This record gives sequence, structure tokens and C-alpha cells, in this order.
Amino acid sequence: MKCMNCGAELNDSAYCPKCGCDVSVQKQAIVLSGLYYNQGLEKAQVRDLSGAIDMLRRSLKFNKLNVPARNLLGLVYFEMGEVVAALSEWVISKNIQPENNIAAEYIENLQQDANRLDIINQTIKKYNIALENCHKGNEDVAMIQLKKILAQNPKLIKGYHLLSLLYIRQGEYEKARKQLKKAIRIDKTNTTTLRFLKEIDEQTGTSTSFEPRFSIWSSRDNDRNTDETASEEGSAKAAQPAFRETTAGSTVFNIAIGLLIGALAVWFLIMPARTQRIMQEADRKTSEYSSRAAEADTRITELSQQIEISEETVNTANTQIETATAKSTAYESLIKAVNAYNNGDLDLASNALSSVDVSKLTPEGKAIYDDLVEKANGELLRGYKTDGISAYEEEDYQTAIQCLEAAKAIDSSDYEVLSYLAHSYRMTGDTANADINFQLIIDTYPDTVRADNARVYMSEEALAAAENGDGNPSGNSGGDENTGDEENSGSEDGGDNEEDYEEDYEG
Repeated sequence: MKCMNCGAELNDSAYCPKCGCDVSVQKQAIVLSGLYYNQGLEKAQVRDLSGAIDMLRRSLKFNKLNVPARNLLGLVYFEMGEVVAALSEWVISKNIQPENNIAAEYIENLQQDANRLDIINQTIKKYNIALENCHKGNEDVAMIQLKKILAQNPKLIKGYHLLSLLYIRQGEYEKARKQLKKAIRIDKTNTTTLRFLKEIDEQTGTSTSFEPRFSIWSSRDNDRNTDETASEEGSAKAAQPAFRETTAGSTVFNIAIGLLIGALAVWFLIMPARTQRIMQEADRKTSEYSSRAAEADTRITELSQQIEISEETVNTANTQIETATAKSTAYESLIKAVNAYNNGDLDLASNALSSVDVSKLTPEGKAIYDDLVEKANGELLRGYKTDGISAYEEEDYQTAIQCLEAAKAIDSSDYEVLSYLAHSYRMTGDTANADINFQLIIDTYPDTVRADNARVYMSEEALAAAENGDGNPSGNSGGDENTGDEENSGSEDGGDNEEDYEEDYEG
């Protein structure tokens, strides 16, 4: 025994010889750990596995370094079919005492028999699946799986408990009692087993007997054989055989009676056994097919879940690809517009800007886009406006209309563009489009000389007067000098509105 404080070897004293620490409580704990270990060993020897687990856990609570107690606890877990818990205890024991530890041999034996270990692992996984089917209400599938699990791992007490619970739920108490008897042979004092048996006894009104049936049957058979022998001896002494003459008819009759008895024996003895054998084989095949169907359903469910996860992953990837493609396309169009603008090709730059999806741009890209739109549209507007006015002055009204319409598409509030465009339509005789642009001037510049001039040109009298003259599209008699402030006051002294009106009206 070593001191828990400094690790020095202890003697009979209540204090550590090296550090002087009081180790009396430590010694008491180790003594109690050994006492509980001995009690657990006694219970394990009489197959009181639940009690053994309780004692051994108490022993480890007082001394977690008690290697024999930990090894025995692993053996008890293994005997109850809980291999994972057993391996955990043995691995901990091996780490505590690497040398001369029987736990290493236990682990090695399990690892060498890989097939057995794999079967046990599969049964544990199938037990979890069966438990999940019970929660989902698939009790028939769970019962089939549990029967197969217990055939492969007959020491799994939890499997017997769950199967008996399903039988109790369906009212098949005798089948449940049979499963619980198998569990009680493994662990005689398991509280869950005893509680289920008590419930079955209360429901059926009969107590469960744990004595093997064959001993009762054998004693009854011996008593019956003894009685039959005695009766045969008595009858042999009482009755003496007598000679009786037989005839042909009686012989035939006896033969017929014998054949009839033989046929009846075949019908009542052989045929039921054969029928029972056929039914058992059919039940076995049905159970096998049901088990395979349950496994197939489980596998299909797993594959369906994997397919759903894969589809979600693919959809997410497709969405990300589409988003990245849209962003790439937007930036390609923006780069194309920037290059076209730098090369002086404003038309190509404008077309490229119109194909840019602004929602896909970052704030930096949006700032570049806005700046380029402002610059490109401003230069395009000036170019279209200059070309349109020049064409109008050269009386090439169709070209003027094309250029001015393009300028209007960029800025529909430019007065000169609207005025020259309206007069271009007027000079070609297209009064409808002319009125549309005059009306736009009126809506854009209400309560100004520009709006008044537009109303004059929209009237039939102004159109008739304009047939003999050349109107000034700017709305002023002497050029563009007065266009800057006409929106608010018309002129500085407030008396030129009427003069401008008359000059535009006269053409």
C-alpha cells in the first residue's frame, strides 16, 4: 500500500513514514474496498450478477485502483452480454497495472476471436435498432430482430427483458415467462427480471416455478412405469391364456381389423407429427423471410436518408454555383464596360452596363458601377444631344429623332432634348409624338415659360402658323441665354415671359 500523498510505501503506523500524512482513512477505504470485493466475488459464484455488480462498484468507489475488483466486474459484464462495458473495465485495469494483469489475456482472447467480437457488436447494434422500432411502434419487426439477436448472443439480458416486455404488451404471458426464465438462469437476482415475473404472475394467477421440468416428468414416468408393471404382473397371474379355434372368416376379419387399426394409427399418430413438422418448417421460413425483410427495410431507410442528405448537399452546391456564376457574369460585364469606356467605345460600354446585375456586386463593385454609369451616360447624353441638334439644324429630322430619342432614354428631363425632339416630330408631321414630348415638357417644367411655349405648339393654331415658318425648338427667340432660370421666374424682371411667349408663338 502506498501513500496517496507522496507515493511512499506505508507501514502499520497511521501516518506516512515519509511525509507524515494521516493515512488512517485511506487504509480504511482500502479495507472496505477489499471487503466489498469479497462479497462481490461470493455473489458472482452463485450467479447473483446484479448483486455482484453492486458490490464491485462499491469496492471501486473506495479504491479505484483495485485491479482484481475491476477485472471481476468486467467478467460479470461479459457474462451478462455487455461486452463493451467489460472491455472498458479491462482496458482501465490494464492501464493501471500493465504487467502481470489477467485483463490483458481477456482482451487478447477477444481480439483473437474477431468473428465472435464482430457478432457481439452486430447484436448490440441490432438491439438498438430493435429498441428504436419499439419506439416507432414496429413491435413485430422488433420481436423478429430480438429473436435473432438472442440466438447469436444468448447472454444479452437486456434482449430477454425487451422481448418479454413485448410479449406482455401483446398478452402472451407464457412466452414472456419463458424468456424471463432464460434471463433468470444468467442473473438470479436481476430486479427487472423479478419485477416482470411478478407482473406476469399477477396477470395469470399462477406463480412461476424455477425448477426444471424434466425432473418432474421423469419422476412421474417412473411412477407410471412402476404401476403399469405391477398391474401387468397381477393380470398375468389372474388370467390364464385359453386355446380358441379360429376359422378363415375370423382370420380375414382380424386382418381387416388390424389394417383398420394401422390406418387409424397412421392417421392419428404419424400424420399430425408430419403436419406439425411441416408447420414448424413453414414458421421457420416465415420468420427467416420476415427477418430478411426487416433488415432490408432498415437498409432501405438508411439508404433513403443518405440519398436525402446527398440531394440536400447537391442542391446547396448548385445554389452556390449559380450564385458564383451570377456574380462572375456581373463582374465580367462590368469589366467589359470599363474596358470599353477606357477605349472610347461608349455604345459598347452602355450595352455592357445594361447587362450588369447590380444585386450581385459588392459595395466596392457597386461604387465602380455607379461612377461608370454616371460618366458613360453623361458623355453619351452629350454626344447624342449634339448630334441630334446638328441634324435638326441641317433639316435631317429622322436622324435628329434617332439621336434625340437615345438622349431622352438617358435623361428624360433635359429640356433641350425634349424641345428639339418635339419639333423634329412636328417637322416630319408626326403630331402625336410631338404632343407627347410637348406634354412631357409641360409636366417636367410646370408654371414656366417652357410649359407655356409647349402648350402653344400643341394648339392647332400654332401648328398652322408654324407651317409657314421655322420654329425655334429651344423656346427662346435669341438662343439659349434665358433657359437657365426660366424654371422658377422666367426672367429676372418678371416681364419677359410674355415677350418670349410671343416670339415662340410667331415662329
